[in-house]
Amino acid sequence: MRRFATFLLFCLIFLALPGNAVAPEKLSGPWEGAISIMGQELGIIVRFDESGGVLKGTIDIPMQLAVDLPLSNLKREGERIHFELAAGPGVAVFDGVMNQGRLSGDFVQAGIKGSFLLLKAGEKALKPAAVPQPTVPLPYRAEEVALKNGEIRLAGTLTLPEGKGPFPAVVMITGSGTQNRDEEVFGFKIFGVIADHLTRKGIAVLRCDDRGLGSPQAAMSSTSQDFALDVLAQTEYLLTRDEIARDRIGLFGHSEGAIIAPLANQRRPCGFMVLMAGTAVNGREVLLEQIALIAKADGAGETEIAEAVASQKQAYTLIGRPDGEKEIEKMIADQVRASLAKMAPEQRRAVTDPGVYVQSATAAQMAVLHSPWFRHFLDYDPAPALEMVKCPVLALFGERDTQVSPKQNMPAMEKAFQKGGNRDVTFKVFPEANHLFQKARTGSPSEYASLEKAFIPGFLDTISSWILEKTHGENK
Repeated sequence: MRRFATFLLFCLIFLALPGNAVAPEKLSGPWEGAISIMGQELGIIVRFDESGGVLKGTIDIPMQLAVDLPLSNLKREGERIHFELAAGPGVAVFDGVMNQGRLSGDFVQAGIKGSFLLLKAGEKALKPAAVPQPTVPLPYRAEEVALKNGEIRLAGTLTLPEGKGPFPAVVMITGSGTQNRDEEVFGFKIFGVIADHLTRKGIAVLRCDDRGLGSPQAAMSSTSQDFALDVLAQTEYLLTRDEIARDRIGLFGHSEGAIIAPLANQRRPCGFMVLMAGTAVNGREVLLEQIALIAKADGAGETEIAEAVASQKQAYTLIGRPDGEKEIEKMIADQVRASLAKMAPEQRRAVTDPGVYVQSATAAQMAVLHSPWFRHFLDYDPAPALEMVKCPVLALFGERDTQVSPKQNMPAMEKAFQKGGNRDVTFKVFPEANHLFQKARTGSPSEYASLEKAFIPGFLDTISSWILEKTHGENK
């Protein structure tokens, strides 16, 4: 899905994803787990280093495309561990205890309280015995698969309808950041739900974990062009399966995945394509519109929105210039200081060193700015690749999507397909739908976690009926 990372307004919202690992005798090393807050979970990876007698640490938040964010105010007193993270909504404070192979405790940010659990990576987790749960047999086959794109290893799930086939099939392509095969966002298994529906309708589905899942550096150092090669490797795998109709393999991309699908199609034309909240203008324009729409949805006034957009435009003029980079860093630091001044008193008290807080938050945003992924996304124009798509296309948009605006992107996408001569294109905008195609109140990402974990009515049936129509409606 992924969501596109913003630049000057980039912030970390803690909410959503489970994790595994285990407690060691020593604190040093990588730990994996999750924050639990407001009934949701957010996967995190924390790395501690006790060498040299000074406790240091960093945190990765794969869903937020955040890598090596420095932790501050780290303390260890016996089995008690304390650490903090300077983040957009306010400093995040962790207080935990190592006990029976786990590091668990309380988490608070912006006045919101939750809990966290970390387990040492690479070791067997000490978990309570699982309570047996009744299972309902699936009316289709689900296979774990492993494949490679050069040295890149990909793992995923192939679901196959009942019968011999050959079946039409789709390769699912996630959005930005390191996503799991279900493209899980705030507990909503977007691709898992879609795959289940399509397979029940007679369409095979291959969905893979993104390259480097659990290591956001892989996503930050790779671009949409790299991910397109991963998609091709998945397509090649499907071509080896007798159950799959070779001439009816399609690509299904969400958000950045809808940029990647046309790129993969340039190298190997596909049978059909579903673009879910795809962009058709360059990343600079997408981010400007995204900043304005999200700010408005979150209640910002016109003056505040105009200032935010103006700051972003100013930053664009500075990127790539040595003196400009320093100016951008200063702009970000000033914004962080301003956010610190607006914090609630209890949050400001948790900031033990304002200087470190500003430095850490600024460094996190600068790391995103300098990443290959962000630089490519910023300037990439999807239109030429869209013009080369000759297969049937289903393009879906959410009326209340604040991350990929249908008003901005749908006309540009229509123009690109028309220029390329593709007349077999179907557009559909779902009223009240957000970027995840849930029924939304405002469309802001801040409400994702509180919405029902379900698609807007008619969304799934629209996809399956269209695919079956374009692949002759039945298995050959």
